[in-house]
Amino acid sequence: MSRSTRPAGAGCGPPTAGVLDLPQTRSTAPFRRASSRRGRASLPRPTTGLDVLTVPLLVLAVLACAGEGAPPQEDASLTGVWRAVLASPGGELPFGLEIQDRDGALGATIHNAEEVVEVERVEHRGDELLLAFDGYDSEIVAGLQADGSLRGRWRKTAASGDSTLDFSAVRGIEHRFTGSQEAPGWSVGGEWATTFVDEDGTFPARGLFDQQGDRVTGTFRTTTGDYRYLEGEIEGDELLLSTFDGAHAFLFRARRGEDGVLRGDFWSRDSYHATFEATPAAEGSELPDAWQQVGLANPDGRFTFSFPDLDGELVSSEDERFRGRVLLVDVFGSWCPNCNDSAPLLAEWHREYEGRGLEVVGLAFEMTGDAERDRRFVRRFGERHGIEYPLLLAGTSDKEAAAEQLPDLDAVLSFPTKIFVDRSGRVRRIHSGFDGPSTGASHDLLVAELRATIEELLDEPAPAD
Repeated sequence: MSRSTRPAGAGCGPPTAGVLDLPQTRSTAPFRRASSRRGRASLPRPTTGLDVLTVPLLVLAVLACAGEGAPPQEDASLTGVWRAVLASPGGELPFGLEIQDRDGALGATIHNAEEVVEVERVEHRGDELLLAFDGYDSEIVAGLQADGSLRGRWRKTAASGDSTLDFSAVRGIEHRFTGSQEAPGWSVGGEWATTFVDEDGTFPARGLFDQQGDRVTGTFRTTTGDYRYLEGEIEGDELLLSTFDGAHAFLFRARRGEDGVLRGDFWSRDSYHATFEATPAAEGSELPDAWQQVGLANPDGRFTFSFPDLDGELVSSEDERFRGRVLLVDVFGSWCPNCNDSAPLLAEWHREYEGRGLEVVGLAFEMTGDAERDRRFVRRFGERHGIEYPLLLAGTSDKEAAAEQLPDLDAVLSFPTKIFVDRSGRVRRIHSGFDGPSTGASHDLLVAELRATIEELLDEPAPAD
């Protein structure tokens, strides 16, 4: 978003009664099943009437002791589909959770509309379950309750400190919000011109929704990105939508007025709140052009950078390797889902076009400013997406601070931002934000435009020496 307080991606209360008190520290060793070997016992041969009564008792005792080495059943007891809920300040923020047995180890996926998010690390020790989203420095730690439910907390490292929400889950429930079977009397399907209002002002968005019965899926596009895969339903005159992907926890609640206007609230994690109004979009109306949001501080100048790579070696825009080549600079953060959306494309295009003269460089702006931590997370980001181009540590994720690190730009409004530099070193185009796959046709159009820009610059002749 255009302000640092807004959630990335367009991107707690105290424990409730009954929440398991979780330890402040835990072992990170993976859960391992106990050995299933059973020792053999020599039973005494009965010789008296008393022995005849004693032997069965001894047999039962031996079998009970042998059972202590059997594989524990905790993993099997957790598998299945769960209705998971975060306790957002705006109410229940539900999402789908599926826990699977994968050849004796636990795996898990998060479900929002057609999106399936793989949980990177799942550990189960005793009564404690860990669902870790390591790439986002985010985790759910929960305890199995006597009634079979899960209760605990979600924690995520954010720029302003840890963000936490209470977590609960009940198995075998597949509806998202109310599960009402009542046919809705109205439809939210289509495009909606939307205005959000928060403490920093207003910003435009476009609601993109599909409705099947009372089930609604879609997203909000903004000038800086999208609000991920939203899923929910219509209950009476109320629209309910949510998403959780390890990085974001979004809840939208709106009511349709007699005038047909949607008026509602948007909550992100444990602190951000905005209100919004939406009306059916007029044909031909569009959001501001993302290619026109950011420019150069000096229109006749160049874009320069000099930052260390992940091995501490300084990489500069003036290096010989970039001379006479097309350069695509990606301003990103490993914590940013839209950056994770676009990274596989950049990795693919780098491999495809490097032989024709394309260079790609990623400038990472991370959460904490802790160099060792940032290096670890950016390295993991590169490995996840098969990136072979240099990733440089450029600063922290605050957009004003990022703009200070990139003084040749007149602003940094969004992560990611892509800067296209031609063979002569001139900036030709700058794109702010990214329409992720949840935006459908908008995503396809943007991908085609980005590729076309690369090919256009590659087709231009190199400048004469």
